[in-house]
Amino acid sequence: MLKDHIAFVTGGSGAVGQAVVRVLAREGCRVAYSYKGGAQKAEALDAELAASGVAVRSYLLDVTSAQASATLAKQIEADLGPVDILINNAGVAQVMPFAMIEEEDWDRMMDVNVKGMFLVTKAFARGMIRRKRGSIVNMGSLAGVRMLDVPVHYATSKSAVVGFTIALARELSRYGIRVNAVVPGMLTEGVSVNVPARLVEEYNRYCALSRAGTPAEVAELVAFLAGDRASYINGQAIHVDGGI
Repeated sequence: MLKDHIAFVTGGSGAVGQAVVRVLAREGCRVAYSYKGGAQKAEALDAELAASGVAVRSYLLDVTSAQASATLAKQIEADLGPVDILINNAGVAQVMPFAMIEEEDWDRMMDVNVKGMFLVTKAFARGMIRRKRGSIVNMGSLAGVRMLDVPVHYATSKSAVVGFTIALARELSRYGIRVNAVVPGMLTEGVSVNVPARLVEEYNRYCALSRAGTPAEVAELVAFLAGDRASYINGQAIHVDGGI
């Protein structure tokens, strides 16, 4: 259970983000989340949870803005209290052959998936350091750790998530803060919906469970890592891929 914890989830209006928000709220956590391009989805999620008696807070945020991230960290602390769980889930994807990737495509991928993670973590980790407690979970991808037929710039950005996680876990451990990454494989929703059918079939053929996962299955691991039940798990990149 995550009662008495306060969590912030970036990219909370996406498929995985919504699942994470739902599971954290179910576990008793007070949840705030951000969105950028999914205002209608955020409104629907807020209404869904409110109907079940759960209040969450949603905020518009551009994770690539240092000032916006720092301002929101202060706003959420004023609205809900000090955040002790951070879920870096915001990200973008683009299906593009390497030869056609332009510099602006590369920069956008790195800005959102890597720089955004850095800026948001910096904004929220400061309070965790002062209080000497906290848990951070970063969302990676199998694309960043396996030789798959995936866009190069996306794979590069997700590989960076693992490096960021390992190094940060070592540095913040002195403050009692754990940092882990979740590495999903093919999912039924989210960025995986853009995967060509032949690649989905190939994934299912080599996956031990012979299927794609669901955002809910990923969210269960995220919630576990975020809480005290995972108190001795740190600096790990845990795969949720059905066995590849």
